[in-house]
Amino acid sequence: MIERHNQEIMGLVRAALTEVTDMPIETAVRKLVTVAIEAHRIDPKLHRVLAEQIPRTGQLKDVEAFNREVHTLVRAYLESRRKEMRKIDPGLATFICVSAIEAVAHNTVLNQAEMLSEKMVRTLVDETTRMVVGLLRPVA
Repeated sequence: MIERHNQEIMGLVRAALTEVTDMPIETAVRKLVTVAIEAHRIDPKLHRVLAEQIPRTGQLKDVEAFNREVHTLVRAYLESRRKEMRKIDPGLATFICVSAIEAVAHNTVLNQAEMLSEKMVRTLVDETTRMVVGLLRPVA
């Protein structure tokens, strides 16, 4: 069950990262934020248990490998969009973008999953997208 849950989440994230390859930054970030929140909402109770238990189960290597893959794909995307971005180290930009999106999605689901209306989810997506895109955009 845990393995299937992780596979489902990884599949959603990989598909989204493939899908955004040719999208402009704002559209791509919005898609990635949406998918991150959706993936975390698949089974919030199980996600809570996994967040607490994965370090103890020995599956941390799988999570770390997946995180490296996500960072590699996001960095490749950002590198392909360098001309649209302000001058920022691509590794740092990747770290901040992935960390911010994951933190919002993870904490939202862990702390408020049952209370999330669709309007709240849209607002979270809008505000997180605005924050991440603001990091990447050139200052006017």
